[in-house]
Amino acid sequence: MSKEEDNKEAIADQQFAAEENAGQEVIDEVDEKEELTEEEKLKEELATEKDKFLRLFAEFENYKRRTSKERIELFKTAGQDIMVSMLPVLDDFDRALNEISKSEDKELLKGVELISNKFRNTLNGKGLSLITVKPGDAFDAEMHEAITQIPAPTEELKGKIVDVVEKGYTLGDKIIRHPKVVVGQ
Repeated sequence: MSKEEDNKEAIADQQFAAEENAGQEVIDEVDEKEELTEEEKLKEELATEKDKFLRLFAEFENYKRRTSKERIELFKTAGQDIMVSMLPVLDDFDRALNEISKSEDKELLKGVELISNKFRNTLNGKGLSLITVKPGDAFDAEMHEAITQIPAPTEELKGKIVDVVEKGYTLGDKIIRHPKVVVGQ
């Protein structure tokens, strides 16, 4: 072989090696891109899972807060049905005390008053309280239940409460029976 052929062959070998190196570099770049893509995919999956976790955690916190609030509300009004069923008994005590006070038997009046007071104190200890309403108070549709309207006996009683027919009660902050009133027109 001549020098010229050797040179051509050497140049060809160098070109082949350069092309091979270039091809390897392209393959390496592709591999790096694939690795970055894998890494990016993992980062995206991690971000997605973090988002799911945060949403689930927030939902659970809301659930805990809501059930806690419901439980507190339940404890406040747990005996509402019993209290509502006891209200007619309170009304009967008021009527009995009214009628007994007309009689001359003061011992009977004392006995019934003691029982009535004990009963009221027990119910008050459980959260029951009387809504105080008297004739002359302004009528409030949110608070009072108007059962009838009559012509006002005086000018000052127009649009105001003339008479209280039935007492109203609250249990905690909740009205369990609205006072029934007569309103002047």
